[in-house]
Amino acid sequence: MTLDIFIADTDADIQACFPVFSELRPHLEQDRFLAQVRRQQAQSYQILAVRQQGAVKSVAGFRFAEFLAWGKILYVDDLATLSGETSQGFAGALLDWLIEHAQAHGCRGVHLDSGYHRHHAHRLYLNKGFQLSSHHFSLTFNA
Repeated sequence: MTLDIFIADTDADIQACFPVFSELRPHLEQDRFLAQVRRQQAQSYQILAVRQQGAVKSVAGFRFAEFLAWGKILYVDDLATLSGETSQGFAGALLDWLIEHAQAHGCRGVHLDSGYHRHHAHRLYLNKGFQLSSHHFSLTFNA
């Protein structure tokens, strides 16, 4: 069965991605999701998705960014697959697309952060050639 890998840019396509995003980011609210994505798109954020038999199975939120440390990179903000659809190659297909996209746009690499407990995802990243290269620290404020 063929996979339809596409950039979600219409309102309908973005909304169709919400169920997958909500598994990774359970704090998201469906009625605010589209507006949030549109704000992030103004900062170069894009959603890549894979659809099979008319349903979105996996998503990747990404952006191009430039850093003193790494130069121009493609940064993956989010990568998720519906819980009942894992281990079918959807996330791997998205990563392959993102790697090629980064190379085609003159990036020096692809970077992402991953939750410490997401061991299954870490295996995928390592199998794709990613290296565990740093720790991510954060300081959260109550807004």
